[in-house]
Amino acid sequence: MPSVKIPRKSTATDMTPFVDIAFLILSFFMLATKFKPPEPVQITTPHSVSADKLKIQDAVQIEFDSTGKVYFTLLTKRQSDVEPKRQLIESLNKDQNLGLTPNEIQNFIDQPIIGAPFSAVKQVLSVPKDQRGNLKQPGIPVDSTNNQLTVWITHAISAFAGRPINYLVKGDNNAKYPSFKGVIEALRKNEQFKYQLITDPETVPAGTDEYVRRTWKKP
Repeated sequence: MPSVKIPRKSTATDMTPFVDIAFLILSFFMLATKFKPPEPVQITTPHSVSADKLKIQDAVQIEFDSTGKVYFTLLTKRQSDVEPKRQLIESLNKDQNLGLTPNEIQNFIDQPIIGAPFSAVKQVLSVPKDQRGNLKQPGIPVDSTNNQLTVWITHAISAFAGRPINYLVKGDNNAKYPSFKGVIEALRKNEQFKYQLITDPETVPAGTDEYVRRTWKKP
């Protein structure tokens, strides 16, 4: 009985749909990625054994450097969510008579980072955002007689309109205690008693139990 020959089919695969999918995925990540906001000052955070990572969510980030200068940053879960930033700067502009122009208000919305007293906010926001990194800001006053950070936090709470806010405190390892005390006092006056400290999780502090555990070797 003669054998039946099965016709061979080509094994070539059309890769065009795969290329299209790859570009679609790449485009999605490019549009959906939330870039880290620029830091107003270089801060060396203290070490910590915690491995918890901060979640991207609505937050007030407060930073203070080794000289005690305090900076305020408003973060939103989605980069496109500009309404809380607009509400914050517009209410402060009215409440503190800052005299901001629409362009200066937009500069804050684009880069909501401030490290200056109310008397100098207009000057800071008049600088283009791409040049603000070179501007030396004097810091937000947090002393007992003039704690302006309290006002920033109050207006931030109103701007988020009841949405949960995460409070992040990032201080330099060499900062003096009065700066930290002023920051905590500003939170306390707004009845905010829970906050997260931003630390360096890569290195364990020498002398701690975790440091001893990691460095101890069996004889």
